Amino acid sequence: MREDYGFFGPDSVTWRIWTSPSTIIGFQRAITIETFDPFLSAAVDEQNGVRADIRHRMDRTGEYFEIVAVGDSKAAIEASELLLKVHSRAVGIEPVTGRRYNANNPDSQLWIHVTAWHSVLYCYEKYGPGRLSERDENQYWAECAIAAELQTCDPEKVPRSREAVREYFESMRKQLCMTEHSTEIAKLFLWPPLQRDTALIFPFTRLLSLATIATMPKWMRELGGFDQPNFFNLLIVPITRIVMWVTKPVALKMLLLKAFMPSIRPVWAKSLQGPPPLAPDIVTPAAARKRYGTSNPNLHSTAR
Repeated sequence: MREDYGFFGPDSVTWRIWTSPSTIIGFQRAITIETFDPFLSAAVDEQNGVRADIRHRMDRTGEYFEIVAVGDSKAAIEASELLLKVHSRAVGIEPVTGRRYNANNPDSQLWIHVTAWHSVLYCYEKYGPGRLSERDENQYWAECAIAAELQTCDPEKVPRSREAVREYFESMRKQLCMTEHSTEIAKLFLWPPLQRDTALIFPFTRLLSLATIATMPKWMRELGGFDQPNFFNLLIVPITRIVMWVTKPVALKMLLLKAFMPSIRPVWAKSLQGPPPLAPDIVTPAAARKRYGTSNPNLHSTAR
């Protein structure tokens, strides 16, 4: 049973976009782009089991973001607290720069947050209904800043417009790079290896990977070593749009999630198919943290 409608509610732009089937492509895009931050990729590389079960990593990352976007406030706070604890163990020395990395570092968390929210929106517009209205776009980025309150990044630094997002990515470009380890991880995110439990959907995962790569800037595709001919980039768009349109009904979206990102399925099921929450309220992260959370010493930490 859900406690409430969470931070945004069913009438919000966030719910509309984050329950679209194109979100699956958005997650793959986001988690691939995130590896271009050398500090973040070093933290990911140190985590045991990432290479052994790369799909699980993407699935669980998507689960966290979906809980924050469309889950109730209690589940979101619990997921946030757990993530902070897991990240607190991901510390070390980044091998390229020799500088210390910390997965809870506000700069890395801002990169993760903005990349995820931008990627999900970008794929929604490219493969879904099209560009948002100015009003909806403003609401979406305002809600993005609210969601950032659950991570260690400063919500005031979250871009609040399309142009601000472009400026943020441009400011980040000078520090993005690919190492031997991050290149390997990025390609695993894009091309998960064939496994027994995914054999039937393996051809479709390849199709989605082509769609994901088609959304990324050419300089990033070249730097990452996974560029593809423009022919694929053009051809994949109408094909993917048809797939996204066909899977718009809730029942088909649930089948899609069961195949590709099963951890998200129960989150969507409660939001889209479950009974009304105990209280039909929309709450703030601050109020939810006061009710369900703890005071975390890592919040807004400046240590790299």
